[in-house]
Amino acid sequence: MSRYNGRDKAINTNDMYKDTFEQRGVEKIEQFRTPELIFPTEQEQGGIATVDYVWRQGDRYWRLAAKQYGDPNLWWVLAQFNKKPTEAHLTPGDTIKIPLELSRVLGTML
Repeated sequence: MSRYNGRDKAINTNDMYKDTFEQRGVEKIEQFRTPELIFPTEQEQGGIATVDYVWRQGDRYWRLAAKQYGDPNLWWVLAQFNKKPTEAHLTPGDTIKIPLELSRVLGTML
């Protein structure tokens, strides 16, 4: 499952990117729109079984998603569930929650 499934696209013709358009030899660029992230409420999180994971140096969301869910493309579930959009928002020793019930957590975030 890609996080881009169902995402709206936009045509960017903004003059601010005029130099970029000229460098690429185009008049416009098609882009995915940035969605508004939907975070599970504390009540929803409380109803989903999780395990605590202590973040270590070198950890990556995609590796944890591959290990937990069998799909590295589900890295965004861990990021969004923990309200930490990238690994840069974590430091070694931080504890994140890994939701065990993937279908339930997806129902709260999509």
